[in-house]
Amino acid sequence: MRKIEIVVVGAGPAGLSAAVEAARLGAEVLVLDENHKPGGQLFKQIHKFFGSREHRAGVRGFDLGYELLAEAAQTGATIALNSVVFSIYADKRLGVIEDGKISRTIQADKIILATGASENAVAFPGWILPGVMGAGAVQTMINLHRVLPAVKTLVIGSGNVGLIVSYQLLQAGGQVVAVVEAAPRIGGYGVHAAKISRAGVPILAGYTVKRAYGDEKVEGATIVKVDEYFQPIVGTEQDVEVGCIAVAVGLTPLSELACLCGCVTMYVPRLGGMLPVHDADMQTSVDGIYVAGDIAGAEEASTAMEEGRLAGIAAAEKLGYIQGPEAALAKDAVWRRMNTLRTGSFGQARREAKLSIVQQGRGVGGD
Repeated sequence: MRKIEIVVVGAGPAGLSAAVEAARLGAEVLVLDENHKPGGQLFKQIHKFFGSREHRAGVRGFDLGYELLAEAAQTGATIALNSVVFSIYADKRLGVIEDGKISRTIQADKIILATGASENAVAFPGWILPGVMGAGAVQTMINLHRVLPAVKTLVIGSGNVGLIVSYQLLQAGGQVVAVVEAAPRIGGYGVHAAKISRAGVPILAGYTVKRAYGDEKVEGATIVKVDEYFQPIVGTEQDVEVGCIAVAVGLTPLSELACLCGCVTMYVPRLGGMLPVHDADMQTSVDGIYVAGDIAGAEEASTAMEEGRLAGIAAAEKLGYIQGPEAALAKDAVWRRMNTLRTGSFGQARREAKLSIVQQGRGVGGD
């Protein structure tokens, strides 16, 4: 059995940030990721981040990914790819499959779960036709593989992901016939909505997809207006010719590993669903197991990185690599940056939801 001080599960923005902080402080860190490339969602994000300079405003997502990978290498953190964690226990043992083979058990002193989230689906007649896909799949095709999924695309969901993917489809040379949103107003930032509106993309609030049709693939869709109870209004149907329907209706945190090892969970719809309860250090109810990123509540990549930094600092603190006032100052700085990210009409609601989780987490765990 191999023994490691800190094991991070997930090499996305949260996991890499946690690894960098903990390794920089002197801890032995191993990052496990099931994919053949590290970086998670960052390498799909070709747009520039915005906000303040300390939140890396003006830097594109894939550049941030390269920077984090370079920092991980410089600090000595080890990244093991094609490594699937299939079991986890409260005593911080992990079963790992490497390259398709059950290879070993790892005993960690501390574990940071940064497993991310999965895309939600919408079921409607024809939703299993080729061409109906999650917005993340669209980003993978156009931003990683340089393949346009179709000439014309219909986007479901006007959150930030739906709006950003719409703009990226335009950048890739495609057409977005419309963005439909069942709610009465858009769900994302106005700056993203304005960009695609100026490009001529209609954003139809109060509409949804009634069906997709086609013989062997998507050839079109019927959209329909909905009432205040989200029921279709007869007579408002419209047919649109599209070859792709991109679904961007939110994320569900991947909390399975946290549940396997007995972490207390809490249902928070605003943050994606069932989440592990955690304290102000991102530690769950199970001593020595931390969470960061979308598993702790689906937010932005900038927030995920800050949560990763906080978890990395806290885990290293418990191992004695940083102590007292120095640790408090480092964690306070991260919380200040996170609170800044959670301002405004959208961020404030998330901040309140996160505070409710932290309040629930007080006293349920800890060394």
